[in-house]
This record gives sequence, structure tokens and C-alpha cells, in this order.
Amino acid sequence: MGLDYSWKLDDGAHISLRDYDPGFHKRLERDAAEPIFARLNARLGDLQELLYAAGTHAVLIVLQGMDTAGKDGTISHVMQNFNPQGCSVASFKAPSEEERAHDFLWRVHKQAPARGHVTIFNRSHYEEVLIVRVHELAPENVWKAHYDHVNDFERLLADSDTIVLKFFLHISKEEQAQRFHDREEEKDKRWKLNAGDYEERRYWDDYQRAYEALLERCSTKHAPWHVVPANHKWFRNLAVAEAIVEALEPHEDDWRQTLLARGERNYKALQEARRNE
Repeated sequence: MGLDYSWKLDDGAHISLRDYDPGFHKRLERDAAEPIFARLNARLGDLQELLYAAGTHAVLIVLQGMDTAGKDGTISHVMQNFNPQGCSVASFKAPSEEERAHDFLWRVHKQAPARGHVTIFNRSHYEEVLIVRVHELAPENVWKAHYDHVNDFERLLADSDTIVLKFFLHISKEEQAQRFHDREEEKDKRWKLNAGDYEERRYWDDYQRAYEALLERCSTKHAPWHVVPANHKWFRNLAVAEAIVEALEPHEDDWRQTLLARGERNYKALQEARRNE
């Protein structure tokens, strides 16, 4: 159906984030967007139920973005109709001593979703070409090699029937400053304050270049990146919901056929059991 609310990146295309407006909202107002989002949200609930019941595919949703871009908000709003039995969230903080003793994907692969399940990465393996690059935590030849490792990892997931969806929540530096200010002003939001977030803001331009590089190197046909305009929280949610629906809907008929076939087998087995009573 094509995407109206975000930009799905082509494999190998040159990326400049200046070409993508973080304040884009397709001339929609929030009141007009709410019923559209409600319909998409309902579809997501239906599709996740089919995914869970059929058990033939898994879904990995990767959320990346600068501080305050809205990763937590996206999860709470877009996935609100998901059945918790078939959905989990994994967050990747600084690696533990055990994790540092393994390759960088070791802790990530363990969190990959099983068939029938959705896993959301709130930050992800891409930190290895973001914070590691920006803060020079590893030599350049090491983190540059991670692009290919990540592509191979995601190819493995896709070849194993995992639908991989990656979202860069794109906000402006001005919007981030406003959100930091809002946290300071609103007492019930001050728990989110973190001095480290302000320190990272000093590296804004470095992070933008790091994101541009990973979007170029790691947007593939089997694991595309979506640039989501995220200055407007309600539009961000709309854009992510639309992209997930578009990715899952092509599988809907197959999932229904799988369940119909399973139902017939179960019905025949039940009839046979009754005859043998």
C-alpha cells in the first residue's frame, strides 16, 4: 500500500538527515489523525493475534533515536493492543562483564524473537556503531566491521522467518531541548532527568553523522530502515503503526490458511477420538 507517514529507505541509498523533516506531519492535525491511528492500532492487534496463533513467523522491531525521541512512548502507544503473551521488550544498556567476554551480538541474538512472537529492541545492536563510534570506545576498523556483521545477523534472522523492522525516530535538536525543558518544569516527569543525556547532547552532530552512516550501510531489502518524523509524538506513533501494518499484512492470508488447516486437522483428530471412545 506504500507509506504515507514515514520514509522507507532503499538499499544502499545515500542518506543526509537534512533531507528528512523531523517536523513533517503530512498536513494532518492531531484530531484528524486520531481515528486513523485507532484503525491502524486495531489492525495491529488483529495481525499480532494471527502471528501468535499461526507461529510461522517472528517479528523484530528495532527502535533507535536520540534521547527524548520517544522510544518508550512508541512502545506504550503503538503496541497497546498487543497480547503480552506474544510480545516482549529488550533494552540494551552498557554490556556486563560476561557480555564483554563474548562477541557483540552474543547478548543480542539471545533476545531475538521466537516464531509467533514480537520482540521490540529499545536501543539495539546498533549502539555498536553509534556510541562506540562517537566516543571512540573501539578502534575504527573494529566498529566499521560491525556494519557487515549486523547485516549478516539480520539476514540470518530474515532467512529464519523473522520480519525485521527498524525505525529511526528522527527529532530536531530544538525539539530535544524543548523536551528536556519540559522534564525540568513538570515535577511528575523529573524522574526522567539524567545528566548524562545533557552530556550526550554535546555530540549531536557526531551522532547525526553516525546515524547517516548506519542508515546507508544497514538498510537492506530484508531489513529496511524507516526514518520516522518524530517532532510530533502523535504523528510518530501513526507513522510507526502504519509501517508495521504494511509489513505484516502481506502475510495475513498465509497465517489464516495455516490456522484453517490446523483447525481441520484438529477437528479430524477430535472426530477420530470420539469414534474410538
